[in-house]
Amino acid sequence: MEKAINRQRVLLDHLRPSSSHNFESTLSASACLAGDSAAYQRTSAYGDDVVIVAAYRTPQCKSKRGGFKDTHADDLLAPVLQALIEKTNLDPREVGDIVVGSVLAPGSQRASECRMAAFYAGFPETVPIRTVNRQCSSGLQAVADVAASIKAGFYEIGIGAGVESMTFNQMAWDGDVNPKLKNFQKAQDCLLPMGITSENVAHRFGVTRQEQDQAAVDSHRKAAAATASGRFKDEIIPVTTKIVDPKTGDEKPIIVSVDDGIRPETSVAGLGKLKAVFKKDGTTTAGNSSQISDGAGAVLLMKRSVAVRKGLPILGVFRTFTAVGVDPAIMGVGPAVAIPAAVKAAGLELEDIDLFEINEAFASQFVYCRKKLELDPQKINVNGGAMAIGHPLGATGARCVATLLHEMKRRGRDCRFGVVSMCIGTGMGAAAVFESGDGSDELCNAGNVIRSTSSSIITVIANFSSLSNATLEFQEITNAVSNRCACIYLIAVEIFELVKKCPIFLGFSHRNDKGTLWITTG
Repeated sequence: MEKAINRQRVLLDHLRPSSSHNFESTLSASACLAGDSAAYQRTSAYGDDVVIVAAYRTPQCKSKRGGFKDTHADDLLAPVLQALIEKTNLDPREVGDIVVGSVLAPGSQRASECRMAAFYAGFPETVPIRTVNRQCSSGLQAVADVAASIKAGFYEIGIGAGVESMTFNQMAWDGDVNPKLKNFQKAQDCLLPMGITSENVAHRFGVTRQEQDQAAVDSHRKAAAATASGRFKDEIIPVTTKIVDPKTGDEKPIIVSVDDGIRPETSVAGLGKLKAVFKKDGTTTAGNSSQISDGAGAVLLMKRSVAVRKGLPILGVFRTFTAVGVDPAIMGVGPAVAIPAAVKAAGLELEDIDLFEINEAFASQFVYCRKKLELDPQKINVNGGAMAIGHPLGATGARCVATLLHEMKRRGRDCRFGVVSMCIGTGMGAAAVFESGDGSDELCNAGNVIRSTSSSIITVIANFSSLSNATLEFQEITNAVSNRCACIYLIAVEIFELVKKCPIFLGFSHRNDKGTLWITTG
């Protein structure tokens, strides 16, 4: 009993808004992490949560051959930045910073292009912008950087974005390689072609060619279905651009509104005919690898209190971000390490995550990570992934955030938590946890959930000895509470004849088909 009481005190102290009563507790908040999945961290007052109010992307198009082959990076970025402002009616002068993930272009050039794109989109000169490069996670890193800055109080509104034109900027090493490299094996492995690292993963962990080809087929099938049913329409911003005839030089105005790399007819038999690209007897082919693509994405974040004040709908809540290091020779395993770390940091368990967007850099690493973490295939990349949609390096993170949050919104309260993750060249992994905007109720609204629970199916399993300082623990026998309340709520209510006007603090967690209700009088 004492253990339960102590844990409840930790939860109450850990989750209470800043205006709540002051509970004395000498225990670490980390004590919450080993318990119910609902004990995910709320380390700031409810109104200080960082929320996402809009997330958009361009279509993802095939490099050198697709709809954006003649579109400059700044012309890819500008439409999604502009969409954030126009669709939310936000005054662009209120944006504290814009952070853009990008990988291949020279740093100073891309920084200038991003600044130019902001001007195209209608931002005033007073709004700053910068770039960030953490390889394939750059777009997600941009979102995380903005979230961290908002939490730190640097500003209240920011944009995390990503852009890449793999048509104009190819993967290449500029200049000589430091001869010192020869003395450090791990440093040497940083220069391994990504396809070789894919082969290493397949060989070391026994991922078969059949498994890889099947994963690619599944990706194209799901992406084709999502496109046909219009599931991408809410996240894609059509781009007005041009396409140039390579023979005549004639320019033709076009509007690009769909991803152009998806192949609905892809089959295991067809992919089986492709030769390995990186190793003579290998298993990595052009068909079971991510597509080289052009595209951009952008995410608008702000303090919850600001979003509420402006009357903006909350698409999602930013919870945690984690970047980890792994062996560069098998860099593709990154998500298998980053995802558990990020989920644990959120106080959750893998089984609590309803949807995953895991970048499909290569089928080998995607299949390995899925199997290693024992994830339900029905929860992963439900609308396809990079093997079908494409992987414009710096933009992928922002694209995945947009795809994840719009799908979570579509599924409603049955989908509360989602994860975005990817492997990173030179041996890293990144992952972020998001909560559905519909799933994160204001703490005081929890009373409605609790009051809807039938008292006839709640049994008291612990008594209290003092009305002024007591803890009651209730065990819910059946799934009485609708929706998956994988969150602990802290509220102050009055229980009529029981405590008269003495306020009590109540915490509730719900996981699978059982839940626990705590009440502590104050």
